[in-house]
Amino acid sequence: MRPPKSAEPELAGPFPPDMHDARHLWLKAGLLVLWALVSFVAAFFARDLQAWVVRGWPLGFWIAAQGAVLMFIAIVVAYCWAMNRFERQDAARTNASEPHG
Repeated sequence: MRPPKSAEPELAGPFPPDMHDARHLWLKAGLLVLWALVSFVAAFFARDLQAWVVRGWPLGFWIAAQGAVLMFIAIVVAYCWAMNRFERQDAARTNASEPHG
C-alpha cells in the first residue's frame, strides 16, 4: 500500500530546467576547460616559460604569482557577464511571448 499523498508542495527536487539548458552547460564547460588550461597546463610548462623575461622576471614567475589569479577573476567576471546576458535574453523572450492586454 502506498502512503497518502501530502497536500503540501514538495520542497526538494531538481533544479529549474532553465539552469541546465545548453547555453549554461556550454558556458560552464568552456570556462572550466579554460581554468584547467591556465592552472595545470601553464604550470606544467613553467620551466619552458622561464626563457621569456617580462620586466626583469621570468614569465613562469608572472604566471604563477599573478596570471593564474587574474585569469580566475577574469573567468568569474566572464561568467557573471554571460549569465546576466542570458537572463536578459530569457526575459525578452518571455515578454515577447506574453500577450499584451
